[in-house]
Amino acid sequence: MITAEQNELMTRVGPGTGGGKLLRSYWQPAALVDELEGARPVRAVRLLGEDLVLFRDEQGRYGLLERACPHRRADLSYGRLEDGGLRCAFHGWLFDVSGRCLDTPAEPDGSRLCESVRQKSHPVVERNGILWAYLGEGAPPAFPEFDCFVAPSAYTFAFKGYWDCNWLQALEIGIDPAHASFLHRFTEDEDPAGSVYGRQFRAASASSDMPMTRVLREYHKPKLDHEATPWGFRIFALRGIDDARAHVRVTNMVFPQAFVIPLSPEMTITQWHVPVDDTGCYWYAIFTAFDKPVDKAEMRRQRLQLYELPDYRPRVHRGNAYGFDVEEQRKRTYTGMGFDINVHDQWAVESQGPIHDRTREYLGSSDRIIVAYRRVLLKAIEQAGRGERPLMALDETEAHRVRGPVTIDGIGPAGDWQRYWREYDGARRRRSAWAAALPDPLAG
Repeated sequence: MITAEQNELMTRVGPGTGGGKLLRSYWQPAALVDELEGARPVRAVRLLGEDLVLFRDEQGRYGLLERACPHRRADLSYGRLEDGGLRCAFHGWLFDVSGRCLDTPAEPDGSRLCESVRQKSHPVVERNGILWAYLGEGAPPAFPEFDCFVAPSAYTFAFKGYWDCNWLQALEIGIDPAHASFLHRFTEDEDPAGSVYGRQFRAASASSDMPMTRVLREYHKPKLDHEATPWGFRIFALRGIDDARAHVRVTNMVFPQAFVIPLSPEMTITQWHVPVDDTGCYWYAIFTAFDKPVDKAEMRRQRLQLYELPDYRPRVHRGNAYGFDVEEQRKRTYTGMGFDINVHDQWAVESQGPIHDRTREYLGSSDRIIVAYRRVLLKAIEQAGRGERPLMALDETEAHRVRGPVTIDGIGPAGDWQRYWREYDGARRRRSAWAAALPDPLAG
């Protein structure tokens, strides 16, 4: 049972909080690279309860500064990109990407005021379509050699979307293998007239022509297990089809706030849940293809059918009842909320409230992965509070050894399913133009 104090500790993310200190031990997605395209690459960002401004200067360098100008606290996100930095529109104070003050134009000639002014800044790096920021103290950790980071850009696509709830409940749905049999249940296995986007659970499982919808609908009591890994957990959901066959789904919890799941036999999704503040979050995803380059323009077009620019807010939301339709619930989908599983997930986690009250839960054996994750999270918060290095705060040597992670959704032999998923991943990597040359993530 989670106590009220533990729930507060896990969900509060602002400066000075235990959970916030832990999350500041890692690189955090701050924006998509796409958001800084165009004539004026400046964007206001709220991240971990802090108001910041992200920009790209004339030399192509990225900067992330505290949003309020240190002079009279005006909003730097309305500033001008010029003369090597971002200039406040109020009095013209100029700051470079490191927060160094370059100019205070209203001061007298010979003034050395600039030398004493430093705006709070944070390092920013780009990884396959996402701009990452480090808001913590000391040197940032190294990036693991995950598929989503080492795959060539042509084989990846990044996107994001806003959910109106705390980050933790948004993450927990992604490491809950049991929910898919109900929340994502379809009464039909395919809709030829439907949108391509949102067909994740209507495609056929690997090594089979059996649609996942049928598997999830007819076999709703998965045998769940997990094993500790350098990045967190490898999660197993096994659904027996008959004496000879089993549906094998291998996913991953990547500490502290991500998961890696299969989208299709040849594509994975790595998804982070990133707090805007205590009661709102963005999911950021990198889709990684093994077999062929992705059509980024088409994937973006499909996803913008559900999310609106400039803030990537969902078009379907609480205000329009998530598109709920009684007839659809009766005839086509379990939720009555359309075919897109993102909408289903969004409803589930937003309906728990801005911050889910875990003291009132009644958990069962199917929640064993959630329980295990919360134990790891609480332990890591304690470690960070003591100044210790928590799980996945990697140095360069460690980062080279953290690879994959492996995911699969397929129909394999019931009696030898562990060998099946390992061999399937190996074969997929060997036939991949980019993955074949990399070390086997299951070796050693």
